[in-house]
Amino acid sequence: MSREINGIVKGWEATVRKSSGAKKRANNIFTPMFVAHVDDDKSTEVCQVEKILPNGDFYIGQWLERYPHGQGKYLWTDGCMYVGEWSKGTNMGNGRFSWPSGATYEGEFKSGNMDGRGTYIGSNGDTYKGSWVMNLKHGQGIESYPNGDFYDGEWRKGLQNGHGRYQWKNGNQYIGQWRSGVFCGNGTMMWSTGNRYDGCWAEGLPKGNGTFRWGDGSFYVGVWSQDPKEQSGTYYSSRSSDDHMDRDPHDVFKVELNDFQICPCEKVAIYPSQKTLSVCGKEDDNKPVHKKRTDESGRPWWTSEDGRVSNYNSKNRSYAFDVGRKSRFSSLGDHSILSRNSLDCLRIKNPKRQGETISKGHKNYELMLNLQLGIRHSVGRPAPSASLDLKSSAFDPKEKVWTRFPPEGSKHTPPHPSCEFRWKDYCPVVFRALRKLFKVDPADYMISICGNDALRELSSPGKSGSFFYLTNDECYMIKTMKKAEVKVFLRMLPTYYKHVWAFENTLVTKFFGLYCVRQTGATQKKVRFVIMGNLFCSKYVIHRRFDLKGSTFGRTTNKPESEIEPTTTLKDLDLNFIFRLQKSWFQEFCRQVERDCDFLEQERIMDYSMLVGLHFKETTSVGTIAPSCHSSTSCTTPTGVDDGLPHLSGVDANHFIIDPSRRIQLGVNMPAKAEMTTRKSTSDTPRLVGEPTGKFYEIIIFFGIIDILQDYDISKKLEHAYKSFQYDSTSISAVDPRLYSKRFRDFIFGVFVEDT
Repeated sequence: MSREINGIVKGWEATVRKSSGAKKRANNIFTPMFVAHVDDDKSTEVCQVEKILPNGDFYIGQWLERYPHGQGKYLWTDGCMYVGEWSKGTNMGNGRFSWPSGATYEGEFKSGNMDGRGTYIGSNGDTYKGSWVMNLKHGQGIESYPNGDFYDGEWRKGLQNGHGRYQWKNGNQYIGQWRSGVFCGNGTMMWSTGNRYDGCWAEGLPKGNGTFRWGDGSFYVGVWSQDPKEQSGTYYSSRSSDDHMDRDPHDVFKVELNDFQICPCEKVAIYPSQKTLSVCGKEDDNKPVHKKRTDESGRPWWTSEDGRVSNYNSKNRSYAFDVGRKSRFSSLGDHSILSRNSLDCLRIKNPKRQGETISKGHKNYELMLNLQLGIRHSVGRPAPSASLDLKSSAFDPKEKVWTRFPPEGSKHTPPHPSCEFRWKDYCPVVFRALRKLFKVDPADYMISICGNDALRELSSPGKSGSFFYLTNDECYMIKTMKKAEVKVFLRMLPTYYKHVWAFENTLVTKFFGLYCVRQTGATQKKVRFVIMGNLFCSKYVIHRRFDLKGSTFGRTTNKPESEIEPTTTLKDLDLNFIFRLQKSWFQEFCRQVERDCDFLEQERIMDYSMLVGLHFKETTSVGTIAPSCHSSTSCTTPTGVDDGLPHLSGVDANHFIIDPSRRIQLGVNMPAKAEMTTRKSTSDTPRLVGEPTGKFYEIIIFFGIIDILQDYDISKKLEHAYKSFQYDSTSISAVDPRLYSKRFRDFIFGVFVEDT
């Protein structure tokens, strides 16, 4: 049997080398030793095994219970191979991963991810040597491109970011600041011809103050921009030059910078952490029972006998369970979780789709059509490229555009089936710049709001009387506004713009547009809208959501646990958790909350809240969530929970992307821990933050500051005076912005703590 398996291994290696065309052979980490075939996995000691796994994968190396543990080699049926150190079924330590294309990574691994120092050699010759965090280049690193270009400098989230030097094959080079893969900040471009530019850059081009020197000694000093109207400066001719004619600095953009392109890095086909390991165990464990079912669209899907979702592949007979797995190699069912103390488990209901679809016949159907027509017109209207450096005139409240939409259409508007209406676009230049700042693609924005799918109206208006609409893809939320709120928003728009531009991780609501529809008829009804980002737009299901202000009066839903839906918004006195963030995340969180609260306090804003959404990772098929552990020191992120994304590791957890389409940032897609608390009140005023119980839950957390358009006007002052006669003035929401800000911070910093 041993000879047969050794033959299979050699055949596998020959196939991989042949398909990859790799120039270098993998270093064999195994020394000559006695290899025994192990049929009994019950041993608690590390032993040497050779295994052909149920789906055809092959493993040879050290084994502990049901996991690869120690040194080992794993060969997948698709040609991928990992040779190196393992820790209970997870790539951990030094190792080498190779792809069928011939690409290889050799270096450090953490929790299955390329993390630490390592070298990646792409199939096309693209080579990177440096630091990695969560499968992405992050930190100091050197990249050699297949076309002969070279980069040495700092990286962040897989892109050049910070200070670095890029040298082209022809000898030209740039030394300076980078941001998201392009020149941005102060930097120097040097041409092999002797020309040189020193100054400011933005989006890969000179922007702002700078000096361009020609090889003959002449130079131009001034403000640089692609727009000739914004460019100004002085040309100084060289005394040694025979050419006394002024040179056009715009030729620099047309000629000198024309051929400067950054070579793209080769994309990793599949991350090592995304490779599912075959389920191992007893003979019976390797034959899971599956039941065929259908989803809402009628397509077949499969569940195991214990009810967990499976992506069974009939072609290669592989199984990968997505919910409730404790390890990539675990064959345990939900009964292992349910056997715990049932009092430790939370129960959740299946989430329902929020809102009512606005179809024909709905009372707001025409209003929705007006909104979609207006936004399509505003966003699609031809306009110059939005600059982030705006003039003060762009923020003038009088800066608005009225457009008439007759049913038969006009020169600028299409015909439509709705009644005639007028459309107002407030400060269009500012909101175009905000969408650019927030990296919102105009086409995606229009498709989400104005595509073929109807909007959904949330079941009931908010406390303010505003109605909320949700796009079908749940990326954007549309809120109706009162005239007073619009005035507050326009008043604070300049400082809001400066704030979100200055702080990339701001937690305040992201606004993308402010509009007004005036319908014709006897009422001449005006409806004002603001379009915001939906904080809970994610592939994760939100199991619990909280709206937290730091006050106690009226801050409870008074619902028993059995009536709480995933869409129910709970309040301060319903909160039974504290949230533990990794140190680096927690420090950034504290800094950003301070900045955001200072901004809102200066704008005399109050009554805002922290909206928090929780996705519990270890959810069983029967809707229970069991605590992952009972002590902070022993509670670690399970490396095998297959939520589709790798987990945090190291102190640089706040500087990476899981993949290009799912970015983790402060308040979005953040892995954390929720510790259950109990609230014991010994006075008339209940405690806002309960006592920790030591029961932890692994979560993905979302949070942001919402409702930031309520200023402390006369109505709020009267509300404060009236309620202060009846209740403790510190327990009500309507208080002075300075007091509100302090109370909010104290409460939030008690709910969010550092994970020690």
